[in-house]
Amino acid sequence: MDKQSFEEALEKLEGIVKELESGELPLEEAVKKYEEGTKLAKHCHNLLENAEKALTKKMKNGGEIDFETPDEEDGE
Repeated sequence: MDKQSFEEALEKLEGIVKELESGELPLEEAVKKYEEGTKLAKHCHNLLENAEKALTKKMKNGGEIDFETPDEEDGE
């Protein structure tokens, strides 16, 4: 799973959600799908977190500074 792209993992997660929402899976299979979905969600979260860290830095005057997030711009 670690080598799955965000888009691949998200697509698979969306498929699992649809299956679970259908209510047609036997309980044991639903539990397995839920566990798989949880792992995929964590993987997606980690990928997004890493992307956010990479994007919150930019070069200015030969060094890195943090971008301001919308919350910081509002003074929160």
